[in-house]
Amino acid sequence: MRLLFDEQLSEQLPRLLAGAFPESLHVRQLGAGGASDEVVWRLAAEHGCLLVTKDEDFHRLSVLQGPPPKVIWLRVGNCATETIATLLREGRSTIEEFAANDQLAFLALGFPGR
Repeated sequence: MRLLFDEQLSEQLPRLLAGAFPESLHVRQLGAGGASDEVVWRLAAEHGCLLVTKDEDFHRLSVLQGPPPKVIWLRVGNCATETIATLLREGRSTIEEFAANDQLAFLALGFPGR
């Protein structure tokens, strides 16, 4: 299961999560820094990735276009990169179930009580 991290997320995340989500990418690694949402959407689909973002505009795209790609929306506000990495590691089983379910296109992840 491969992730593509949107631009507003740290470029360190693919490295930090290599054990849990091998071969994950960041949009800047693909030369798509500053790209439109539609370009990022297409790149995630082309590379077989789940798109990880804090941008709620991708919810609209997931409703209008459907997967692929599937979208993981991080509802965490401003927080440290390691906090995001922890959330994704701890949510791995939920993410696996989401990825395997053909009926789902969008997953919101956050910390309870925040």
